[in-house]
Amino acid sequence: MADCVFCGIVAGSIPAFMVASSPAGVAFLDIRPVFKGHVLVAPRPHIVQFTDLPADLLPEYFRFAQQIAAAVPAALGSQGTFVAMNNIVSQSVPHLHTHVVPRTKGDGLRGFFWPRRKYESDDEAAETAETIGKEYLRLSVA
Repeated sequence: MADCVFCGIVAGSIPAFMVASSPAGVAFLDIRPVFKGHVLVAPRPHIVQFTDLPADLLPEYFRFAQQIAAAVPAALGSQGTFVAMNNIVSQSVPHLHTHVVPRTKGDGLRGFFWPRRKYESDDEAAETAETIGKEYLRLSVA
């Protein structure tokens, strides 16, 4: 879809801090992260909401999201992840995406209140994306 930001990221026409890419989709840093290392996983085709994701794409897409969820704590030293998906309400980009947010006990995140942060610089964001991407590659080969 021509005016979809995530379709532009998938196509490579809109820059993003890419973490990983697979036939199922792309993973890139959220530019307004809940915590640094907050990754968005988006399927390659333009799909607005979860219920529109074709059944034949489910296994590959969720395997990719699962691999990113494994890579984030391994790369960043967090204790785990919070994995979530919005549909329509509060979905700022109308393209299906899965949030993979690093979590550590005592990080202050409570319920569904998601305070947003910023990276100090593009270099910091690029380094974070590269670190998670390397861990994704290491884990996906294993």
